[in-house]
Amino acid sequence: MSNTSPLLTEMNDRSREVFRRIVEEYLLTGEPVGSRTLTRTLSEQVSAATVRNVMQDLEYLGLLDSPHVSAGRLPTELGLRLFVDGILEIDDLNDEDRGRLDASLGENDTDITQMLDRISGALSGLTHGASLVLAPKQEAAIKHIEFVSLSADQALVVLVFDDGQVENRLFNPPPGHTPSAMREAANFLNAMLQGKTLSQLKTEISGHISARQQELDTLAQSLVEGGLAVWQSSGGGSDRLIVRGRSNLLEDAASSEDLERFKTLFDDLERKRDIVDFLQMAEDADGVRIFIGSENRLFSLSGSSLVVSPYMNADRKVIGAVGVIGPTRLNYGRIVPIVDYTAQLVGKMLTDRG
Repeated sequence: MSNTSPLLTEMNDRSREVFRRIVEEYLLTGEPVGSRTLTRTLSEQVSAATVRNVMQDLEYLGLLDSPHVSAGRLPTELGLRLFVDGILEIDDLNDEDRGRLDASLGENDTDITQMLDRISGALSGLTHGASLVLAPKQEAAIKHIEFVSLSADQALVVLVFDDGQVENRLFNPPPGHTPSAMREAANFLNAMLQGKTLSQLKTEISGHISARQQELDTLAQSLVEGGLAVWQSSGGGSDRLIVRGRSNLLEDAASSEDLERFKTLFDDLERKRDIVDFLQMAEDADGVRIFIGSENRLFSLSGSSLVVSPYMNADRKVIGAVGVIGPTRLNYGRIVPIVDYTAQLVGKMLTDRG
């Protein structure tokens, strides 16, 4: 993952092996690991007292913690980070997992959202965590825009894209809007389109409004600005985040404290808060990244880990991300290649479908 930590290089072979076996056993069982258990599995024959001394040293370094007096040890977040960066061995993706992910694509399916939903479901099923798929923004060029008044305080924006897709989005128009103001706003925007995408139109609109101020009355100007704000938030907002497998997290809740943490996580997912941060994590990543516990900016209150990878379009531009979230006791070695392959699969799927 990352460069080996100086802390790890300074450990002797015995300390490194004790540390590795404690973390691996914890990831497997979720239980504290005692010195007697370790003594039976170490490659070097040493006494339980010697192992306890090593464990105390590792605890002093902040890598292990003892939940109860005279109990075994658990890795801390720092310990898990050290393990992930310097010791973790990443498994190869097995044929069964690859096959299930490939099968989730479906054949001759043109509905991208449904496809991403199926992929998210497959990802959740394979990893036994909650899967997150951040869908790409709609970047097709716009062919036509129309405003439709529904009531005094509600209107519809109809977007017709060059690829044939049609989207209807509700928004709240300015008070006192009239049919003529709506026509004027639509005419103004349609005259500017010329094959532009929403993001391109958003970038250019402010300058055009200033330059053609006299051609728009106040209500039409408010409609244009309000409509663009609605489109931009819809294109980059909560409807882009597909979440599956929340119930998997409950199965890992061993205590009322765990349940409370996962309730916080569910609330975050329900609000789909800080979605920009989720994409930013992926954009900053070179391949798969792992966020452990409090390192996880997106769900910092949940005590969870997030394994996330970006996916790209044909121009190698990051347009979305896929990830798995679960307890810090994730099977990182297996989940990392699954997330990595899923990201590649989604990127290829979107590229193939233009």
